[in-house]
Amino acid sequence: MADKRDYYEVLGLSKGASDDEIKKAYRACVKKYHPDLHPDDKECEEKMKEANEAYECLSDPDKKAKYDQFGFAGVDPSYGAGGGGGFGGFGGFGDMGDIGDIFSSFFGGSSFGGRSSNPNAPRRGQDIQTYATIDFMDACNGKKVDIKVNRTESCPDCGGTGAAAGSSAETCSECRGTGYVKTAQRTPLGMISSQRPCTRCGGKGKVITNPCSKCHGSGRVSVAKTVTVTIPAGIDDGQTLQVRGQGHSGANGGPNGDLHVTIQVRPDPIFERDGYDIRTEVPITFTQAVLGDEIEIPCIDGKGKITIAEGTQSGTIFRIRGKGVKRLNRSDRGDQYVTVNVEVPKNLNKNQKELLKKFEESLGEGNYNKRKSFFDKVKDILKSDI
Repeated sequence: MADKRDYYEVLGLSKGASDDEIKKAYRACVKKYHPDLHPDDKECEEKMKEANEAYECLSDPDKKAKYDQFGFAGVDPSYGAGGGGGFGGFGGFGDMGDIGDIFSSFFGGSSFGGRSSNPNAPRRGQDIQTYATIDFMDACNGKKVDIKVNRTESCPDCGGTGAAAGSSAETCSECRGTGYVKTAQRTPLGMISSQRPCTRCGGKGKVITNPCSKCHGSGRVSVAKTVTVTIPAGIDDGQTLQVRGQGHSGANGGPNGDLHVTIQVRPDPIFERDGYDIRTEVPITFTQAVLGDEIEIPCIDGKGKITIAEGTQSGTIFRIRGKGVKRLNRSDRGDQYVTVNVEVPKNLNKNQKELLKKFEESLGEGNYNKRKSFFDKVKDILKSDI
């Protein structure tokens, strides 16, 4: 884990980036590395996983605060184990040689101030980060999707013990089952006692002499699973769902981790989402704009109607209450905003052009309020320049 890239670097951000900047950068990564755009490209797949992990941390205010203060050690307790990163930001107390032994003798372990943890205690399994791409309408209305994940589970052959059937782990003869061995060292301060994890059993206190052939003594195996996830109506692009207990299995009887599914929503050719509101554009004819009409418009749950008043101008926006997206975990919905655009007719024949000219000649300035107002302002400007 020591070679992991900084989460801000992964998303191309500076430390302290805002929530909007983080979300924008993540979406850019999705567009650049999404597996749908690069099928069978392992490098893009890994970069997408890396971006998912970074976004999952930085989009959570609590995790982000811990990461900003302590780095990876603040969000992953197992980070730096056995490496030079050591204890947070204190310069590597986790691997100090003789100095570490001195601290160990006073504080009962190598954790600088806390007793050594029990290697056989129950440990929670790691979380799994993945993504699911859904259609725009599925995000609006909700849907159940099947997601394939590879996760570790307790080995079915040995029941998670790591020992072959008919055998069991033996107490380590080196540490006598404690997981640690004590040593004494002469120093200028006198004889100093310390304890280190047992190298023979890896600190577990037990040794498997006849390992399970399926899991090779680890007690866990990788399994491909299909998890059905319920996408709630109203979910938005970039939001992450947490499915409890569907992550990697725990160790020593510990609970499973969780599955985090980041949702990516495909754009729709007609509708555009604005929070919980829906925006769409509808073309109307010149005659409908002039004379008025009642027209049918598309909605995310079917059809609706709006009344076009006489003299409606291109770009006029109509609001339909309660026709937007359902709010998450609530029963109310946003609104739909419909922009009407007047379509100017093309490819007129000679007779149509003549009729249109006669119609135009029959109109006066009173029929064009905006035009009249504009040229009145032009006249005022020209007079002021004389």
